[in-house]
Order: sequence, then structure tokens, then C-alpha cells
Amino acid sequence: MSDFFKSPLSSSSTDSVARKQAIMDQVRNELAQANAQQLMNNMNERCYKACVTKPGDALLSSEQTCLTRCLDRFMETFNIVSRTYVARLAKERSESESTPFT
Repeated sequence: MSDFFKSPLSSSSTDSVARKQAIMDQVRNELAQANAQQLMNNMNERCYKACVTKPGDALLSSEQTCLTRCLDRFMETFNIVSRTYVARLAKERSESESTPFT
């Protein structure tokens, strides 16, 4: 009897919201993968240009050391920037939630 009083749109709107959320999650995942791929491409390009002056059949030990250090610095910098950005977003979000509407 309780089903009789339910709105016929409630279950379909719930399905619609769930579908929208699933699509948004999929887009977010694809964007994250694209961003990670772009990061890897930028990192490889920059470090290769900086460290490999005379391309050959194999890397010299000095080139290997340079690449290792360059990649480490690049990732360390990326992690610092990412953490700072996420912290800033969280702070702005909490400030906007705590500010009363006028």
C-alpha cells in the first residue's frame, strides 16, 4: 500500500541521478588519466632535453644519474604543488560553507 503513494518519478529520478554520477565519475577518471599522461610526457621531454646531450645506443652513467635526479625533482615539485592546491581548495570550500548567505 505504501507504494501507491510514492511518486512515479522518484525511482526514475534516482536512477537518473545515479547515471549522471556514474558518468561524472567516469569523466573525472579519464581526466585524471589524461593529466597523468601529460605529466609523464612533460617530465620525459624536459628531463631528456636537459640530460641527454648526444643521443646514442645507450645512456652514459652521467646521463642516467641526471635523468634520475631530474625525474625525482620533477615528481617532488609536482607533489608539493598538488598538495598545496588540494589544501587551498579544501580551505576555500570550508570557508564558503561556513560563510552565511546574506
